[in-house]
Amino acid sequence: MKTLVADAFPEAAIDALKEIGLEVSYQPRLSGSELASAVGDCAILIVRSTKVDADVIAAADALSLIVRAGAGVNTIDVSAASARGIFVTNCPGKNSIAVAELTLGLLLAVDRRIADNVVDFRAGTWNKSLYSKAEGLAGSVFGIIGFGQIGQEVARRAKAFDMTVCAWSRSLTPKRAAEFGVEYCASVEDLIDRCRIVSLHCALTSDTRGLMSAERIARMHPGAILLNTARAEVVDESALISALREERIWAGLDVFAGEPSGKETAIESELRTLANAVVTHHIGASTEQAQNAVAEEAVRIVRDYASKGAVHNWVNRSSATPAKWQLSVRHYDKPGVLANVLTELKQQNINAEELENVIFDGNQTACCTVKLDDRPSEQTLERIRSRIDEVISVSLFP
Repeated sequence: MKTLVADAFPEAAIDALKEIGLEVSYQPRLSGSELASAVGDCAILIVRSTKVDADVIAAADALSLIVRAGAGVNTIDVSAASARGIFVTNCPGKNSIAVAELTLGLLLAVDRRIADNVVDFRAGTWNKSLYSKAEGLAGSVFGIIGFGQIGQEVARRAKAFDMTVCAWSRSLTPKRAAEFGVEYCASVEDLIDRCRIVSLHCALTSDTRGLMSAERIARMHPGAILLNTARAEVVDESALISALREERIWAGLDVFAGEPSGKETAIESELRTLANAVVTHHIGASTEQAQNAVAEEAVRIVRDYASKGAVHNWVNRSSATPAKWQLSVRHYDKPGVLANVLTELKQQNINAEELENVIFDGNQTACCTVKLDDRPSEQTLERIRSRIDEVISVSLFP
């Protein structure tokens, strides 16, 4: 099985892929435009930050698995992959600690103006009177939007700085918040009203795009700090830049709009001109610890796919099919039984959306559950039941 690794990957992980028996092409400096020609006849593609757009997928006739060596899959055209029946997987939770560490690092950098301190020192300028005016973190109220694995790791570290931690996410309940020792917020607005620091840790979805809108940014307390180590699109960047220019708030960002797709290039962003914004190079997950953990998970995904056909962390599996009916067929475990059942359904133009066949102890009988997009007629059901040498019973459920 040919495999292309299109981003930096630990040498030990490359060796592990080869030990599986894969033919590995390691090209970590590929640009997005070069990926379409490089993927060629590869069956497996592993990427970190390199974008996989529809053109790449269209050019990859043999591609069956894309592994995002990280959590988010917004750099992959998942719809195009789904249309081609290509599995898209990720490695969630493996970089949570690294992102949490950077989040607190950005907060300290903003509060103590560390970057400006260093720049002035290297330029030979001593300005202790300016840089001695920090607010300090102890006693502050720290708000987390998105309370998944990263948000939880951030909460642990924020509490270690003697900050009160509040959290909001769509799935968070007061009970679960209490279990983590954080205060529950009923809405984003509730969190913004209560917190001096607002930290974003939600995935990018249609619901979270623009979540920090102009209205919500305007609602932040004067002198508040916005931290974003999630995705640039979660924030209305124009509104954020306006608030920064007016010196109403501060920001610590690891992501921004128009971020270059290449590894090394010049950048243009209005954020470069703002002294109250600290911006890093989208390095939240870029520690040796995190990359090794992500690489190990990526190797596990590929190993089990290549050897067993198993797909771990499958993100583009449909959560809701057109199935309206469920057919349960208990049958004798022998060749042709399921083929005959599906043939009967086909004759009525009924599609099997999902199918699971499990075997009873002794390996003589089985039960097949088929989710269908339409109701089989009584005649179809009777024809299936009539195969008494194959079928034990037939049940239909809405």
